[in-house]
Amino acid sequence: MKKSELQPEESAIYFHRYLNKINDETALIEGFETSKKEVVRFFASIPASKLDYRYQAEKWSVKEVLQHLIDTERVFLYRCFRLGRQDDTNLASFNQDDFIVPSGAAHKSIEKLLEEYVSTRNHFISLLKSFTKENLCFIGNCSTHPLSARAAAFIVLGHELWHIDIIKERYL
Repeated sequence: MKKSELQPEESAIYFHRYLNKINDETALIEGFETSKKEVVRFFASIPASKLDYRYQAEKWSVKEVLQHLIDTERVFLYRCFRLGRQDDTNLASFNQDDFIVPSGAAHKSIEKLLEEYVSTRNHFISLLKSFTKENLCFIGNCSTHPLSARAAAFIVLGHELWHIDIIKERYL
């Protein structure tokens, strides 16, 4: 299943900024496999002196951005799971800022964070491999907006590209 098959009505307009980061020819599972390697390589290449850097006092550090990617992926994994099982319950939103301090990202090593990332990504890939096309195309609701299982998955790929671009522009 390629990103080009995704229809605009499968997600809220807010998420289109992430979806627009993804090449239309990106296949879902292969995209998850490829981006896993790229994300690990990217964060592992950041100098240790930059991992706790914030470009403004109130902004997250590089390690906290990585934790945010992990936590967001966990939330969207759960959403994808529920939608793929054709659950039409309105799924709740979450406040990303409330997650950072309790995550303890500032006290984790980059190796520990990357271990969390890979573990979460592998779990998501396993879930995606278990779904049929019908599962992936099911559209439910999230925060009263439409969301399909496949859109939830593709959003994760675009979301990490979004944040990597920000890190390149403002942190490095």
